[in-house]
Formats: sequence, structure tokens, C-alpha cells
Amino acid sequence: MTRERLTGVARAALGAGRRLEGVQRLAGGSKKGVYRLVMDDGTTAVAYLWAATENHWPAAEGDDDLTDPFSPGLGLDLFQAAHARLRALGVRVPEIRLVDRDGAHGPADLVVVEDVPGESLEEALAREPREAGPVLARLGEALERMRRHRAPAYGKVAVVDGGGTSRGTSCGAVVLDRALRDLGEAASRDPRIAAARDRLESRLRELEAAVRPRARYAVVHGELGPDHVRIDAHGNPVLIDIEGTMYFDVEWEHVFLRIRLGDAYRQLAVDGLDEPRLALYTLAQRLSLTAGPLRLLDGDFPDRTSMARIAEHNLGKALELLRA
Repeated sequence: MTRERLTGVARAALGAGRRLEGVQRLAGGSKKGVYRLVMDDGTTAVAYLWAATENHWPAAEGDDDLTDPFSPGLGLDLFQAAHARLRALGVRVPEIRLVDRDGAHGPADLVVVEDVPGESLEEALAREPREAGPVLARLGEALERMRRHRAPAYGKVAVVDGGGTSRGTSCGAVVLDRALRDLGEAASRDPRIAAARDRLESRLRELEAAVRPRARYAVVHGELGPDHVRIDAHGNPVLIDIEGTMYFDVEWEHVFLRIRLGDAYRQLAVDGLDEPRLALYTLAQRLSLTAGPLRLLDGDFPDRTSMARIAEHNLGKALELLRA
């Protein structure tokens, strides 16, 4: 994204009376460009840009299949549908300042949103876990509102709210299919997974067979790590990177939260989660968090050390589950 184009974006989003003084590319975006726009009066905003040149993930078959709940959450349509659903539920998300889907400011879709310049939940927990308690409590309230809103079908919010149907026969079957793909990709890149591939596949199929049918599904972010929660000036959690929001088994969200938050997850734990789903989704997510980073390292993702560390940690955890 050129400075000239961002100047036009900033003027349209924040007013012609301000001048763009600085642009900061923000870390963390692997599927889209994320830029902080700094105006001459101190006003800031964040631009999201969905362009092929901003996506570090190597292309794979089915990436553009929105009927797959786990296909990449790319694009303005997914963002707007997720934003509308979460906002309607009273979940704090960044306010939208500008939407450009017609190419007025460049060839790719973009949106400018409110900047939430405070800490992320990840940073707050690292600095002082006890002080993050009120934020976790409010996040728990938001998650409860998401859990209580149910839909009769699973899939991406844009698909389900648009009256569409997702692929597969159940959440468990979709997770199994994805986990087997992740297993194959991880096995092709690491000999330890390759040596355990047959046992991991048998365990996945055994766990999926124990999952009983379900007819209604909750709203889940899908990748709700503490880095995807900003904290605003009033101490409220603000969900970001929301394009993957979907209707799904709530257990998927809680497994991800438990993996990412560790001991801090205790404040978000809820009763009544389904144990067979938790077991299947735990192994599936460990394999995903192994295969995904390894696949990302096939491309030009800049922070290679952190990706390698994530893959190695989750590879070990996946193999541990075979011994449990």
C-alpha cells in the first residue's frame, strides 16, 4: 500500500481537515495488511487491506470455499458480516470509519477502523496477570452473550446469516476432515509426526466417533487468543481479527482459549461443555497449530523464529495426547 493511497484513505476516513503524518505497519497480520494511520493532530485509525501481496500464506486448494468453516477468513464481506453480528450481540469490536469495496483507494478491498491503542490482553497478562482480572471478567461476559446466541446451522457468519449451507455433516466431521489434512501436511514436514501418523489418525477417528449430534450452534471467534483482544481506555475487551467468526460448537472456542491462555483460562471456564468434543478439538487444534506454522514457513512470513517455536510446542503436545 503506497503512502499516496493511504493519504487518500486517511482523508476519506478521518476528514479532509487533517493531514496524514505517519504510517506504521502493525505486526501480527499474516493474511492482510494492517496499518496505523497517524494524523497531524494526533488522531489515529487502523487500515485493513486484503490484497494478495499482504497474504503470507501459501495458496492451497479450497482457500476460496466459504462453505468450509475453516477456509481462510479473507475479505471485506466476511469482516462486515462478523462485525455486524458481534456488534448486535453487544460485543465490543472496533468501530468502522470507512469501507472501500469499489476500488476508490486501490485495487483491493479495505476498511478503516477505530484504533484501540492500549495494551492487548496478551501484553496485560504478561505485565501483571492480576490486573487483567477485570478485563477477563468482561471478556467472559461477552463470550457468554456469544454462547447464548444460537443458530440452526454451522459455518461462517456471512454464509449462515446469508441463508447459505456449509459443507460437511456436522462440526465434528468438519473438524475431523480438517485435522486429517493438517496431519498429512505436518507429516510431510516433520519426521516425528510422520512416524506417529497412523496412531494419530486412529485416535482422531476414535474421538470423532464418540461425538453425538447437535442441532444448534453458538457464535465463536474461532481464533480468540489474547493477541486478538485489545483493551480500550475504559478497560473493555475489544475483539479484533474477526473475519473467521462463525457459528460452531462452543467447545472449539474454549479449547483454543485454554491452549492460548493457560492458567488465566480458569476465569473464562464454563460448566456444561461436552467432553467428547473437547477431546477431539484439543487434538485437532494441536495438529492445526503444528501444520499451520510449518506451512507458513514455506512462504515469506517474516517472524520465522516465533512460528517455528509455535510449531515445535504444539507438535510435542499432540504427541503427548497419544500417551494420555
